[in-house]
Amino acid sequence: MATTPRRPANPKDAAEALFKPMKKAAAPAVERRAIPNVKELVSLKIDSDVLAHFQADGPGWQDRINDVLRAAMKQSL
Repeated sequence: MATTPRRPANPKDAAEALFKPMKKAAAPAVERRAIPNVKELVSLKIDSDVLAHFQADGPGWQDRINDVLRAAMKQSL
């Protein structure tokens, strides 16, 4: 009958194994359906002169950027 020793052969390896982080299986990505005509908050880096151009006309600059992006999107289709 094979018996296992009460103490591990190398205590350092045994201690490190206890504190080794457990690898969890990654949760499957949940794909959400986009709700039509709902704006989504994003972070976007654009050049400062481009931002200044859209902000020069005052409030509504985010909508103006959205309109320009939509026109470019429709043009590429």
